Amino acid sequence: MADSCKYIFVTGGVTSSLGKGIISASLAKLLQARGYSVTIQKFDPYINVDPGTLNPYEHGECYVTEDGAETDLDLGHYERFLNTPTSQANNVTTGRIYSNVIDKERRGDYLGKTVQVVPHITNEIKRRVKLLGKTGHYDFVITEIGGTVGDIESLPYIEAVRQMRWELERQAMVIHLTLIPFLRAAGELKTKPTQHSVKELLSSGIQPDVLVCRTEHTLTEDIRKKLALFCNIKTDSVIESIDADTIYDVPILMQKEGLDRVVLSRFDYPTNNAPELTKWKRFLYNLKNPEKEISLHLVGKYVELPDSYKSIVEALTHAGSDQKTKVNIHFIHSENITDKNVASLLKKADAILVAPGFGERGIEGKIETVKYARQNKIPFLGICLGMQCAVIEFARNVLAFTDAHSTEFKSSSQHPVIDLMEEQKNVSDKGGTMRLGAYSCTLSPETLARTIYSQETIHERHRHRFEFNNAYLGEFEQAGMKGSGTNPDAELIEIIEISDHPWFIGVQFHPEYKSTVANPHPLFISFVQAAGQKKHTPK
Repeated sequence: MADSCKYIFVTGGVTSSLGKGIISASLAKLLQARGYSVTIQKFDPYINVDPGTLNPYEHGECYVTEDGAETDLDLGHYERFLNTPTSQANNVTTGRIYSNVIDKERRGDYLGKTVQVVPHITNEIKRRVKLLGKTGHYDFVITEIGGTVGDIESLPYIEAVRQMRWELERQAMVIHLTLIPFLRAAGELKTKPTQHSVKELLSSGIQPDVLVCRTEHTLTEDIRKKLALFCNIKTDSVIESIDADTIYDVPILMQKEGLDRVVLSRFDYPTNNAPELTKWKRFLYNLKNPEKEISLHLVGKYVELPDSYKSIVEALTHAGSDQKTKVNIHFIHSENITDKNVASLLKKADAILVAPGFGERGIEGKIETVKYARQNKIPFLGICLGMQCAVIEFARNVLAFTDAHSTEFKSSSQHPVIDLMEEQKNVSDKGGTMRLGAYSCTLSPETLARTIYSQETIHERHRHRFEFNNAYLGEFEQAGMKGSGTNPDAELIEIIEISDHPWFIGVQFHPEYKSTVANPHPLFISFVQAAGQKKHTPK
């Protein structure tokens, strides 16, 4: 293995949303599969301190790490591909960089000097890049720079990369991801946007070592040679990234293109051993060759942007592959669901999932959804707010507490079955103040949850402020809704289930965050199993 950590920077050009996170994760997977230790970090150029306060419409899902960091959704890809947890150190924003620098200035760390972008901001960026390399004993640290080259917000990051590449010499390299558009009218691929993007990078003092080219059509040898000539790189360093059926194809495609070999050669590492990808390929085979299929209806308030539920979708994909089942997900907006149309909207569902979220919009639609799933014995999974909606629905329609609600939405409710956590009552700041990260949960014997997990204590990640009100626990359990999982320290109810239902579970935590290709989450596996059994049960 390496004597010192090597640093790989991934930049983007021409347009955003080309998939820097997937390319970074795919390269990391290939290096890991060759026996190297790898981690990935994401640097986001926006000034928010973290994505925790961003609307999902703005930024997609907020992903939570084991240590409670609210991070970019790309960290979910990193964990799903590598099957290793990330942390606060793996996601850094401009807001956090500036906040740290300002804190140091206030403490007098700069001895009265004028604080500037160069060197103070760039030094802080470089410090954060090297932090993982110094503390994690990694062979490779891959750093994804958010945004595109030329963005005003990205300039300090690009300058920091330039400095590090100069300082580290052969210990650092730059991969530039760009777009090769296909002009249908002309019937050909165009390289000029990529040439301009590389020139922009060169004007910042950075010569990319590898070009990864997103394309809808295969790159010809002539195009590869042209790009190599104009962009000052070797022809074998022009890597095609053609559109794939699934993100999980990308490591295989990158292996065929030789991305990992080019990277290892850059650092004078041997390339004769092939990556060990047997389990990955088996996962892909099962995913593409299902033996059955189910119809799963996901009800949420952000369904216009499926990235809002990225980890849930991927967790269902992992479970589907494990069970050789194609999971057809139908997104339904909770605002559109009423007691009048709920049956027509959900009648074809083999399973129903009520998604997490914040705010009152669409709540009544979620509650109607829960009622339909409960009464019609359809496998049901409620996550975070989805679990709370299940509690409210049961209180209203089984316990006959007609005004039951969460104090998040109705502080005057006579039956606040969901209430603000005690430690949250004096919190005024919004960012990073919820119950975040992994907490332990004890599972009650002879419950569905205990059967699914096959162990007494589990650890799951949280992101919430409100909780089940324990003052009502006795009445709920007497009526058939059991608290089957409890936090041993605070006695918070983490899991609820209904015993006379074939599969009905609500969880206060987010199990989707811990599902990976190598280890699909047991809760999602069981949920998909239940949906398959429901589908094949005679009506």
